[in-house]
Amino acid sequence: MMRLVLALLLAFSAAGVPAQPAKKSQMSDKERQRMREDMRDAYRDRQQRPPQQKMRQMSPEERGQLRRDIEDANRSLKR
Repeated sequence: MMRLVLALLLAFSAAGVPAQPAKKSQMSDKERQRMREDMRDAYRDRQQRPPQQKMRQMSPEERGQLRRDIEDANRSLKR
């Protein structure tokens, strides 16, 4: 197994093909700084938001009323 890996490495190096192409970032220092600030602002905003309220379960009466309201709205749309 080790011989196979060594043979592949030698083949790639002999062919002049790098194992992994180098990726250079085209981002300027100003862009990096701006991105850092944006991330900080987003995190800070997320921390300051009040927690979302959990939805309470509807009572049977409320569900019935909602069902009737939806049925009435649907009937008026069909006209």
